[in-house]
Amino acid sequence: MFIFTLFLFFIIFFLTGMGLLRKGLFSLTFETIEKRLLFFTDHPLKAFLVSIIFTGILQSSSAFMVIVIGFVSVGALSFKRSIPLILGTNIGSTFTTEFLAIKLEFLIFALFTVGIVLWITRKHPYHHLGVSLIGLSIIFFCIHGFSHLAIPLSSLDSGAYIVHLVEHSSFYALIVGTLLTALIHSSSACVGILMSFMDQGVIGLTQAMSVVLGSNIGTCITAVMAAVKGGTAAKQTAYAHVIFNVIGVLAIYPILSSLTEFISSLSTSPAQQIAHFSLVFNIVTAVLFLPLSNLFHSFILFLFPKRN
Repeated sequence: MFIFTLFLFFIIFFLTGMGLLRKGLFSLTFETIEKRLLFFTDHPLKAFLVSIIFTGILQSSSAFMVIVIGFVSVGALSFKRSIPLILGTNIGSTFTTEFLAIKLEFLIFALFTVGIVLWITRKHPYHHLGVSLIGLSIIFFCIHGFSHLAIPLSSLDSGAYIVHLVEHSSFYALIVGTLLTALIHSSSACVGILMSFMDQGVIGLTQAMSVVLGSNIGTCITAVMAAVKGGTAAKQTAYAHVIFNVIGVLAIYPILSSLTEFISSLSTSPAQQIAHFSLVFNIVTAVLFLPLSNLFHSFILFLFPKRN
């Protein structure tokens, strides 16, 4: 019971760290992003590229999608022009996983100390940068904690059952990734936990890739919730995000086993392997979809027509 409680504590602490990181980055960049986002949506390729950059800056595809849906809700951005933004945000979100795969546990104390010093200055932009650094130190502390809990958790009855399901079925691994990400509203936290379990040899690469595919679907829950009180266009934008991710997963899932050797050749580090898979998967699906934006727009309008 103590191990499970400690695991929950690390999840909550990790989400707190992500919240602080995003809060600091939001304060530093949000006004710029709001002012410039609409300027870059006049051409699909520009919108696609700027969504990658802005999502990477915000360290959250969910946060960026909430901004996009907000613009669509008030009519400042059309649903059609939001599609390239949806495609790009999946790539931008992989910046976080690539960063988490770098072993920076030795910087935890330094990041926290510098963050505190900058935070107490109360001066812009140092105060907000300090908040981000404090959040970053918490994130790496939690990942370090997850690594120590991976084996004890897998020894518990409930933990062993879930690990058994994941290890023996890519489909169950996909479901676990979807539900966990939807539950905690963070694909980064899901992948961070996954990396820790992989480093300890608890979960294999193929099954871990299935969990990542599931997290891509689960992360859509925030956008869907943000669109609940919006108009038809806002809901279409959120549904487009879900359907795009589901189609991408359905396209890759059948050939997942055959990709294992290629992904494992990219790095000897299990954490970096899964981060690279997430990057490659999202780049390939987004780039393939981009030329089909108009067709995808028509498809979503057919599934969810505007009601009079």
